[in-house]
Amino acid sequence: MSRRTYTLPLLALLGLSFAAGADTLLIDRTKELPAGSVPVRGQTAAQVESRFGAPQQKLEPRGGQKRQWPTINRWVYPTFTVYFEKNKVIDVVANQASADEVGPKPPIR
Repeated sequence: MSRRTYTLPLLALLGLSFAAGADTLLIDRTKELPAGSVPVRGQTAAQVESRFGAPQQKLEPRGGQKRQWPTINRWVYPTFTVYFEKNKVIDVVANQASADEVGPKPPIR
């Protein structure tokens, strides 16, 4: 391979690293969260509501078309979205704090 063949991928990688360095990463912010600041897997919907209050929004359930596809309920809080299967927390996803923060897209409404 020629020297030019190696140079192009290297320049592309350097360009990506500089672009990523300028952004605020959502994952960095979530690592700084104190324990207990978000619901944990296995908590019931009642436990989440008693600890964190009523959600800002309860989104329409998704799934459930077949027996093997459980219905997933989603509750949106200011800093995170909680995903429930039946009545138990299965996941919690941090919401973007600002438009320039790199992280997950907002939940599908």
